[in-house]
Amino acid sequence: MKHTEDTEEQRELMEESEESEELSEVEEKHHDKPREKPSSRSKTKKTFLKKRRAKKSFTCTQCGKSFTTKQHLDVHMRIHTGEKPFACDQCGKSFSRSDSLKKHMRIHTGEKPHACDQCGKRFSNKQNLEYHMRIHTGEKPFMCDQCEKRFTNKHSLDVHMRIHTGERPYVCKQCGNSFTRSEHLKEHMKIHTGEKPFTCDQCGKSFRQSSTLNVHMKVHTGEKSFTCDQCGKTFLWASALRTHLTVHRKEKPHSCSVCEKSFSLLQNLQTHEKIHTGVKAYMCFECEKTFTHEISLKVHQRIHTGEKPYKCSHCDKRFSHSSTLKIHERIHTGEKPVTLYNNST
Repeated sequence: MKHTEDTEEQRELMEESEESEELSEVEEKHHDKPREKPSSRSKTKKTFLKKRRAKKSFTCTQCGKSFTTKQHLDVHMRIHTGEKPFACDQCGKSFSRSDSLKKHMRIHTGEKPHACDQCGKRFSNKQNLEYHMRIHTGEKPFMCDQCEKRFTNKHSLDVHMRIHTGERPYVCKQCGNSFTRSEHLKEHMKIHTGEKPFTCDQCGKSFRQSSTLNVHMKVHTGEKSFTCDQCGKTFLWASALRTHLTVHRKEKPHSCSVCEKSFSLLQNLQTHEKIHTGVKAYMCFECEKTFTHEISLKVHQRIHTGEKPYKCSHCDKRFSHSSTLKIHERIHTGEKPVTLYNNST
């Protein structure tokens, strides 16, 4: 629909441009008559505009819009008929206008004739360059009438408005979940297709999203970017830090009914209670061994899969447990484990 609106807008601009050019010619002719009064020139201008607009004798039978030429009407009618006679010989995509096909072909040729004079970035069409320039100028002409947030282009505003209207036009045919953006639906579809295009080059594990892969890579790099401001301990993930912060909280409102041990998080209490109940809800389908915690099952399954996600940064040897890697790395670092001595001997 947006493409249709843009096409109509371009057509109207083209007609306005033609009208302006013809009007300039009329004014130039009358400019040669110095004795002519201004009121006479104004009258001439009005007469021209009246005649020019009267020329729009070609009217669309579908929506009532008028055009100056039959050719313009014929192009317009393709909106209603859906006719797209101009096809791309590279991918088969069709267009209602030849100039739209020409612009599309730049995707295949890589041609980007429009360059930004501020940063040198290039674009395949002028409109995208104009949108880009607003990054440099700070111009945001499109404003939301609900929250007054501003945007550089109308499309971004239209997408934003769905927050207020609740509109979710992109619906999953598999499960019925709906989304405000097409890219969100595409991402969601990977759940149904099982597609995991982002693969770890260290252990071969695959992920649906690049962001998830980036988080996973910290397992191999050992990067711990989340630091506790209470004790300085660092963590791989923000969630791990949040869990750790409960250690510093004095309040522990969740108590075990069996041994009265207290916890700051209900989740930790529920995990603890499994010690008393003996419930082992997680079972390995390879050997039928059961586990109290899901993480214990995941670690166990590496015996069957042969997965060794922890790689030594010194010799490339791999391990299935992070603790085993730490012990191994002492060979390279020379670090000695802490030994507790019995002072009574």
